[in-house]
Amino acid sequence: MQNFENVQTICYLGPQSSFTEMAKDYFSEKLKINAYGQAFETIKQIVEYVNNNPDTLGVLPVENSIRGTIRETLDNLILAKNPNIKILAEYYQPINYCLLSRTTEIYSISGIIAPPDMLAKCRDFVKNDMPFNVNIIESPSMPEAARSLQNYNLTYSSIGTPKTAETFYLNVLKENINDDKTDQTRYILFGDFETEETGNDKTSIAFSASNKPGALLQILNIFMKNDINLSYIASHPSNHQFGEYILTVTFDGHVRNPQIIKTLQEVKEKAKFMKFLGSYKKAKPVTL
Repeated sequence: MQNFENVQTICYLGPQSSFTEMAKDYFSEKLKINAYGQAFETIKQIVEYVNNNPDTLGVLPVENSIRGTIRETLDNLILAKNPNIKILAEYYQPINYCLLSRTTEIYSISGIIAPPDMLAKCRDFVKNDMPFNVNIIESPSMPEAARSLQNYNLTYSSIGTPKTAETFYLNVLKENINDDKTDQTRYILFGDFETEETGNDKTSIAFSASNKPGALLQILNIFMKNDINLSYIASHPSNHQFGEYILTVTFDGHVRNPQIIKTLQEVKEKAKFMKFLGSYKKAKPVTL
């Protein structure tokens, strides 16, 4: 296990009581990180803060089971100025929206306060499980919705996370009210630290190939030749030149393994650009 005793701050993507904060809590408990939690508004702000503060860790979403790769996270990690910033751990967080209220009696609910996007994700529940004439009030954010319940009588509710209930001292009237019950997000912990080989690891890199026939295939063949399993591959524009793409790949093994060291060296020799993004213990998606 990594030694995080000197970490001062662990940053996460807000707002308060978000699923990213829940992932931050998971990493803190699992890895014994006793650090101040700081919410930021954008992914770029978090990466820049960790980049400039070596005693800091960051938590960001990197992949969603419905929407796929969160490109902004990968782009900012690839562009991080500190070459030692890397992914240190991963965690799969089920997306569980809850109906929250100051009351404990769900049958008495006559109003719901929530942001439009959450109402959309819980459309079936609102339509089929709530009263026909339920009063719907749109709110700019999940924390604001929870906070505003103080201004309404006990028959009003909000939509939020289990963390929202904990933060604002609300009761969870019903869990998993989102329409898609299989929705989950993979979160990463990253920073300027090292990881140990566990025997159940994965490595992530980003690279681009020369724009000529067979260049990409030559690189991918390196993994096959070295008997290394590719578990994830995604491409996205490089942001430097139109038509130029960066591939992010994840494969079995740890960078401390001689076979992985050899493979990375061979990829680097063939690639136009390559960046090591981290070796870390595998986590399992949640079975829902």
